[in-house]
Amino acid sequence: MRATRGNDYFITITESKKRFDDNGYDRHKMFLYKEDFNKFLAGLTETINYVKTDLMPDFDFDAFNHDQENEEGAVISVAETSDVSEIAEASDMSHVPEVSAVTANEGDSVDDWKI
Repeated sequence: MRATRGNDYFITITESKKRFDDNGYDRHKMFLYKEDFNKFLAGLTETINYVKTDLMPDFDFDAFNHDQENEEGAVISVAETSDVSEIAEASDMSHVPEVSAVTANEGDSVDDWKI
């Protein structure tokens, strides 16, 4: 999660592939802006549901749920609730750093942005 100078937020998804010829890395970035959150989520959900129902219908995906405890010690399973705020409250977010602003000048490439 990143923030612009105008306090707009966007998500950066980065993939790094190791190059075997010179021991460097190829980085590929995808920027997801707030205008596209719903469309991205709908496409991702549709793809995941297709894999679960059509490609791998016999696989037990629930075996890989990571349950979390809320303040009262009760276990909250992501599969058992659709209340995102309840899941967020159960998560320990104290280790997540604050979002910093992106400093970009006209003509800069994304890789040159100072964060």
